[in-house]
Amino acid sequence: NEIEQLMKTADIALYAAKKDGRGRARMFSRSMLVVLEQREMLRRSLRIALQEGQFFIEYQPLVRPPFSIAGFEALLRWRHPLVGLIPPSVFIPMAESDGLMSEIGQWVLEQACRVAGTWPPQFRVAVNLSPAEFLREGLTDRVAQALDAAGLRADRLELEITESVLLERTTNNLDTLNTLNVLGVQISLDDFGTCYSSLSYLKNFPFDTIKIDKYFITDLESDENSQTIVRSIIALAHGLGMRVTAEGVETRGQATWLQKEGCDQLQGYLLGVPMPAEEIDEFLQLSSLVML
Repeated sequence: NEIEQLMKTADIALYAAKKDGRGRARMFSRSMLVVLEQREMLRRSLRIALQEGQFFIEYQPLVRPPFSIAGFEALLRWRHPLVGLIPPSVFIPMAESDGLMSEIGQWVLEQACRVAGTWPPQFRVAVNLSPAEFLREGLTDRVAQALDAAGLRADRLELEITESVLLERTTNNLDTLNTLNVLGVQISLDDFGTCYSSLSYLKNFPFDTIKIDKYFITDLESDENSQTIVRSIIALAHGLGMRVTAEGVETRGQATWLQKEGCDQLQGYLLGVPMPAEEIDEFLQLSSLVML
């Protein structure tokens, strides 16, 4: 009826206003309804995407400067049968809010370990862990099982976590990280510098690597503030016995500056785009020619 329809349109306008930030007002428009219906369609599709094999993984190189391959980061992709490629920034928050990310993340972990088991033994694979996966009971057992099933040494797996993973249950988080550390798995703190509490985590948690967020790398060649921050992060990490990886490296100038400042690893489109597993052999052959 008309009252129900009015309440529905008011809810949609409220949702749009909240999305725009605090203290905003929005009038309902037909486009809002279309956007909401599209999101609900994707949400329903997401529930069957894993069962129907719509997910796949691409691998982006991790490079020691000037150009020595250290390994690859596993990046989750979703190809919807009707819509096509859905950006991770769209579907991963949906999967997390709907409680689906734990199952999807386990699939990524097992698949990435299996693929890495076919690589030369000096290469490692980096896998992102969502808060839902990290907080779910039995993480270390699931990691150990994935390594055993793939025949992969523990030190060839790097688990990337963001600070949001560590916001709750600090004691349990520390226990989990320490157990993974004892197991031999590498632990990386992703998107470093984007949250105010980064330093307290470095004091209390045994990270092997810090990943500098691409936000600080984008204008590295021209912005002195970015240079000062990145230089300080590298010095801080090395002082704590940690490696540093810079994300989002897209120009030779950025790569040269980072190499000069002692950054341990680089990642970005300049050094290699995300690629399917079956293209890695050819990439490694070309890389060996570059190094020659």
